[in-house]
Amino acid sequence: MSILAQNKFLLSSRSHVNPCSTPIPRRVVYCIANTTVNGVATSPKHADGQLVIEREVISPTPLTFVNSSTYYSVLNDPSLRSTWSHRAWVAGGCTTVLISLAKSIVGAASSHIWLEPALAALVGYILADLGSGVYHWGIDNYGDASTPIFGTQIEAFQGHHKWPWTITKRQFANNLYALARAVTFAVLPVSLAIDDPILHGFVGMCSGCIMFSQQFHAWAHSKKSELPPLVVAMQNAGLLVSRTQHSTHHRPPYNNNYCIVSGIWNKLLDETKLFEALEMILYFKLGLRPRSWTEPNSEWTEETEILEQTTAH
Repeated sequence: MSILAQNKFLLSSRSHVNPCSTPIPRRVVYCIANTTVNGVATSPKHADGQLVIEREVISPTPLTFVNSSTYYSVLNDPSLRSTWSHRAWVAGGCTTVLISLAKSIVGAASSHIWLEPALAALVGYILADLGSGVYHWGIDNYGDASTPIFGTQIEAFQGHHKWPWTITKRQFANNLYALARAVTFAVLPVSLAIDDPILHGFVGMCSGCIMFSQQFHAWAHSKKSELPPLVVAMQNAGLLVSRTQHSTHHRPPYNNNYCIVSGIWNKLLDETKLFEALEMILYFKLGLRPRSWTEPNSEWTEETEILEQTTAH
């Protein structure tokens, strides 16, 4: 989930093409169960009354790699750098979160209650992961660049699916400022007006995780050798979403592992097919078809693949 616009020109210069299987999109059909002849399943017979998802076969599309000159030009791309306004918003967001957490700690100390604020913070951490997944699913699957309010983010998310490695090249404030700005506007009034330590335990932890979810996301696209030992330890412990877990989101069928804080909700959401159920409801009620049903191909390549290509030249 990348908030800022990705670099659409990155694949304009192509030096190597490696054939790869194209993701097989899905389409909605009405049918009954497969018939079996001599133990072999045959094509389903269509009939009214039963809904299944059938896969649609299309021709493979080549996966392209970025050549070395294009790759290294990204490192100096101004759109990946932090500006003073970016840093100001991140500073404001961090200050807002710290005020909320400080009020929770001070209030808990003065009232001699620690368990309730701690539990509220835990709930905030857990719900932040769920919120990141719901938001990520919606942005990935619905709307376009012309959508009010969210259009820029929707367009950026699509760019991230083509070039996910660029998120690791974004500077810290550049990657976080949009969420920091939203947290500042939403949480600052609460931080200033309310003194309840339990509420602040929840608000401070939840808003902090949401604001830093983009950094957790970037770490999930980085190699462990490039990460601080504490981050690697937290990923291994399941406290932060890991590269192994998040990588499945960038593979066919591109409809799972949406949560990017800790990822603790991913297994439950995927096994219960909650998002698929929501997609069905939106499709039959509003006629909205999610992109995950028909996404024809993905021209993205992971960081390790790019480095292999650049070192070969």
